[in-house]
Order: sequence, then structure tokens, then C-alpha cells
Amino acid sequence: MSNQRVASRYAKSIMELSLEKGRLEEVHRDFQRLTALAESNHEFKLVLKNPVINSDKKLSVLKALFAKEVEPLTMTFFAIVSSKNREEILLDVAKEFENQYNLHMSIQVAELTTTFSIDDSLRKEFSDVVKEISGKQTVQLVEKINPDLIGGYILKVNDRQLDESLSSKLRQLKTQFTQNHYESKI
Repeated sequence: MSNQRVASRYAKSIMELSLEKGRLEEVHRDFQRLTALAESNHEFKLVLKNPVINSDKKLSVLKALFAKEVEPLTMTFFAIVSSKNREEILLDVAKEFENQYNLHMSIQVAELTTTFSIDDSLRKEFSDVVKEISGKQTVQLVEKINPDLIGGYILKVNDRQLDESLSSKLRQLKTQFTQNHYESKI
């Protein structure tokens, strides 16, 4: 079975249990911490994925990093995953848990790429566009800056992409000129 499918099943289990115990927000925050730590500390990610390091040592690392500040339910989940020697999927579980959490809470995640940091006014406008596209009332904008766009923006909502960047417009013009030049030679 692929890691993605296994991670999805683990995420579903911890999601259902956290809902049942009324600890959804706390467990969600714990998985966000796990993801943030893995993004900021490459060695931590390597430890989790290293097959040479035994599960007891990996669990000790998790306890040392998280035991004081995480929900006991999350720590128990880490211990169960560790007992099955599946620590390498914890980051995939965290990602899948985030997806399931967003679905449960009816949150639409959208990626916005611009050439500069946007202010609250623009953020609200983009959120309104995402609400209109998705039909969901809560929007989480993931903002990225890419100076190669020259100007404009790219907004991704699920599998839909609105590309209003100048670099995209320039590529379209170049394609048109190339086609017109080629057709005029024929």
C-alpha cells in the first residue's frame, strides 16, 4: 500500500478520534507544529525517514520535542505510529490531516502568487474572489512572491488557475507574433 493511502487512513483515524474527544483544534495545532518543525529543520525530517534509526529513538526525539506542548492524544498517536515502525509517514499524515481538517471546517485553501506583499484590502478582494469560485465562506490564502511574474498575479483554487500575470501575457503575445509571422510566410 502506498504511503499516501496509509497516511490518509491514519489521518482519518486521528481526525475521527479528535472529533470524538472534542480535541480537534488542539490536535490540528499539533500537526501544524510538526509540519513547521519539519520545514524549518531538515535534520528532523531526515531522522523520521531514516530506516537505520530505530523506532524507540525516533519516539524519544518526538517526545523530547513535543511532549510538553502537545495534546496527550497527539503524543499517544505518535507512539502508536512509532510502535508500527511508520514514523516516515508522519509528515504525510500531517498534510492529509490538514486536508481533512479544511474539508471538515469548510475552509478553501487558495494559492496567490504576486510580485509583492499584498495589503489587507487586496487580501480581502482575493478572498472574495475565492469565496465566489469555491462557494465556501472561509478562505485561507497561501501567499507567495515571485518577481519573475513582472506584474499581476496567479490565483490557484483547487484545480482552477487564474493567470493574470504580465509574464503570461507576454508569452501569449510572443506566441501570437510567432504564429502570425509563420502564417505570413506561407
